[in-house]
Amino acid sequence: MRAMRVHELGGGLILDEVEAPKPGPGQVLLKVRACGVNFADTLIVKGRYQEKPALPFAPGMEVCGTVAALGEGVTAPVPGTRVAANCGAGGFADYVLANAAACVELPDGMTDIEAAAFQVAYGTSHLALDYKARLRPGERLLVLGAAGGVGLTAVEIGKLMGAEVIAVARGAERLARAKDAGADHLIDSETADIREAVLALGGADVVYDPVGGEQWKAAMRAANPEARLIPIGFASGEVPQIPANILLVKNLTVIGLYWGAYYRFKPEVLAGSFRTLLGWFEQGKIRPHVSHVLPLAEAGRALELLESRQATGKVVVEISE
Repeated sequence: MRAMRVHELGGGLILDEVEAPKPGPGQVLLKVRACGVNFADTLIVKGRYQEKPALPFAPGMEVCGTVAALGEGVTAPVPGTRVAANCGAGGFADYVLANAAACVELPDGMTDIEAAAFQVAYGTSHLALDYKARLRPGERLLVLGAAGGVGLTAVEIGKLMGAEVIAVARGAERLARAKDAGADHLIDSETADIREAVLALGGADVVYDPVGGEQWKAAMRAANPEARLIPIGFASGEVPQIPANILLVKNLTVIGLYWGAYYRFKPEVLAGSFRTLLGWFEQGKIRPHVSHVLPLAEAGRALELLESRQATGKVVVEISE
């Protein structure tokens, strides 16, 4: 099979011909149809992510694929079933292994590209806002990085849950995308004082932050008493150090979320979340925004689009025959 692999951390991707893997106990082999690209993929190829596959490896953690073979002890999903799965790495290839329990059968109305763009972004935002932050109707939700892969889904889900959504993004074009997703208020991170702008709107009750750095500091100071703040990632490159005195004085709660870990210790929470999300999709309430679709040979370019912030929503690598 073909696989776009990293041979040296920080180096480029190389298109290799390798043997297709064989599924072990509890696993399925998927024929990959499309692979969603996440900011975590830009970190894993540099060895800066919490998961560190052995070299050489193919990045790509979320895939849409067809079940090609079953490992020992697996009876479902049956071969030929089209599923979405979070496989951790390996998705930039013709075939990838996934845990059978992590596979979600897809509705006919969802395309391969939509399925590859769906799982991580929507799953992260729904788990963050519903299960972790307990976002309530009428609360004010501040979404940083609101035009990115997870940010856009947080705007959509926040509106569906009845929140008043403040979207922070860079430039008019990206803010327009957040507005299309349902944002009530728009703040340009290039020109505005985020803290002052949010306070002028009444402050934030919940903060959703995939950016970190200075934007986190501004959001924390614009948070209302008893606000909940959720660090999702650190696209700015700066992991913020959280001053406990501000948490104490303002009665703030910081809620950590590493979405992928729930596969290991509470998979039933993810299963319930996906049932809700797929229901919303089938009702036409949510729809993934994909700004770029590239072939497997250009998977390196897909990572560059995310890292340089040229993409809005999701980037997907399509795996053709």
